[in-house]
Amino acid sequence: MNTEDIVRYLRDNPDFFQHQGELLDTMTVVHPHSGEAISLTERQLHVLRDKIRQLEHKLAELIHFGEENDEISTKVHRMVLSLLDAEDFEGARDAVLTHLRDDFTVPHVAMRIWNSVLQRETPEFNAVSEEVRFFAGDLKHPYCGAPNNLEVIEWFGEAGPHVRSVALVPLNRDGRVFGMLAMGSEDSERFYPEMGTLYVERIGEMISAVMRRHLG
Repeated sequence: MNTEDIVRYLRDNPDFFQHQGELLDTMTVVHPHSGEAISLTERQLHVLRDKIRQLEHKLAELIHFGEENDEISTKVHRMVLSLLDAEDFEGARDAVLTHLRDDFTVPHVAMRIWNSVLQRETPEFNAVSEEVRFFAGDLKHPYCGAPNNLEVIEWFGEAGPHVRSVALVPLNRDGRVFGMLAMGSEDSERFYPEMGTLYVERIGEMISAVMRRHLG
């Protein structure tokens, strides 16, 4: 018999060692770390310990992610309450800027609004090029990654040249984009293409819904 025959036989007869238990006491394999000969039973214990360590590591990761999600949900909830309390555009804008900067520690936040009945002499209503409007209109999901538009970078003022990553979130009303929220950071890894955008999208939807009430 060759090795394949033995393996096939054992697979076809999984109860073999139940009837030949004494073989387990005489058979040895190499220790995975020291290289010493150990029994099959001890080898199985090592395999089980490795699996337990892997499961413990996976569980720790899941707990960590769960705690992170709980923390983010709490921050989003606080932001929603502030937006609901806003009585006008200025109040809603201030709630957005305050919570993103203080709660979510986003260092640079800017917003632009277009096609609005309401007008103000504030940066949010500064003219926006057609290029940026088309870019925002084509976004199906928030853009996260390196800054790729000089005009948007200028929204951050003096900090603009130092911004290395951005999250750009379109603001929608009845399926039509009427503005864009821009978040920036000097950290090139803060916003990156592969990051999850679920909460970013929800924040954009909340801001859009509240702004619709005040923009006219």
